[in-house]
Amino acid sequence: MKSSEENHVSNEAPFAQFDNSYARLPDRFYVKRNPTPVSEPYLIKLNEPLARDLGLNPYDLKHHGAQILSGNKVPKGAEPLAMAYAGHQFGNFVRQLGDGRAILLGEVIDHAGNRRDIQLKGSGPTAFSRGGDGRAALGPVLREYIVSEAMHALGIPATRALAAVTTGDPVYRETVLPGAVVTRVAASHIRVGTFQFFAARGDEEAVRALADYAIKRHYPVCSAAENPYLAFYRAVCERQAGLIAHWLAVGFIHGVMNTDNMTISGETIDFGPCAFLDSYDPATVFSSIDHGGRYAYANQPGIGQWNLARLGETLLPLFDEDRDRAVNMANEVMAFYGERFQAEWLGRMRGKLGLLEAQDDDLELVQALLAAMQAGEMDFTLTFRRLADLCDGQPADVLTSLSKAPETLVGWISTWQARLQREEAASAERAKAMRKVNPAFIPRNHRIEQAILAAVQDADFSLFEALLDVLARPYEDQPRFATYQLPPEQDERVLQTFCGT
Repeated sequence: MKSSEENHVSNEAPFAQFDNSYARLPDRFYVKRNPTPVSEPYLIKLNEPLARDLGLNPYDLKHHGAQILSGNKVPKGAEPLAMAYAGHQFGNFVRQLGDGRAILLGEVIDHAGNRRDIQLKGSGPTAFSRGGDGRAALGPVLREYIVSEAMHALGIPATRALAAVTTGDPVYRETVLPGAVVTRVAASHIRVGTFQFFAARGDEEAVRALADYAIKRHYPVCSAAENPYLAFYRAVCERQAGLIAHWLAVGFIHGVMNTDNMTISGETIDFGPCAFLDSYDPATVFSSIDHGGRYAYANQPGIGQWNLARLGETLLPLFDEDRDRAVNMANEVMAFYGERFQAEWLGRMRGKLGLLEAQDDDLELVQALLAAMQAGEMDFTLTFRRLADLCDGQPADVLTSLSKAPETLVGWISTWQARLQREEAASAERAKAMRKVNPAFIPRNHRIEQAILAAVQDADFSLFEALLDVLARPYEDQPRFATYQLPPEQDERVLQTFCGT
């Protein structure tokens, strides 16, 4: 096998012209590194609509892309590098993390004029691998592909999956597994931990350069503000508040909300131990490494605020030369985050209940439903979808049949219906609006595991393909896939999810 230094630039041109702005930052922001070649790359899946959006040629990628998407060939114009970053992992600060198994090929400008990172994940060791092999197993690659594309279809900002490729090489974890590479697309891969990397070294010049770069790339309007860095911080907090509110509205649990997994762009990143709620319980944890429940479903807004406070700490010298004034500025933004999250979350929950206007008792109504859902161990996704059916004139048992304690719902249904009467809207139109925000289909944990198991054990990707087809239209009923709506049977339940490393 050739070494990474022997990777040659591909003369094939399935990629658009690269324009690698991050590679023009100072050398200490990254380490240049070519992907490590693999034995037998095979293209499992190409995201053709995304390829077209990026200005890429799907035909060329399907016929010539496996070599590039596996890392065997570096496309012309790419400048492969591993990004430096630090991070708080489960509350403990790690001074140096960085891309240990991912290599940024470069950036392209998509059809909408947006700059997008093209990154190979599982592409071999880098200077940040800390003794790891830099590879990814097939299962985590498929999970990332499924969940990231499902999040996109649900309307939630997230990194995207352009392709999945098997490598023909084994990966050694607890057992021997088939290796794979996923091509990830992101607005950028700048994280809270990227700022922490330089702040931890007292490198204020680099923090300022990174902030200037992030403002120009993601928040250009902030450059005209009286205090551009404070405006940038506020904008990042606002975007994260909206993102996490959206997570909660669909029952998503990230599972590993470390500061190195929070993007400055406001996209969801890293789909290792993530999962979606089945029965509602705010204390739900799936991640096998989250022993204390730090990143439980209901803890995510607070963890988001904690992470953003860490970002604020890195930016204090840029806010004001006087540290006390800078701290006060950061604290005001933190208070804003809390208010913004609450407004975003309550607004989404109003939509899920079919409430078109804001009224003072809406929070109490939402909380009462969630309490009844928890008491009755009700499926999160089906509850809200059936609520739309109830609004559309179906009998109450379409909802109460989901509960192990249906009596807890009777009074709530009456209160909710009385609340709806305080607004002028036709029931059918209200139900239609509810179905646009309450998905019929989510990437159920057991369905993902079934697809992964078939692929890993039997090289059968039919369940993977079927799941992608269903999840591409999450708000449609799709009667022929009705079983995909159902929660798991007792023997199908997935109680733990795992990191892909």
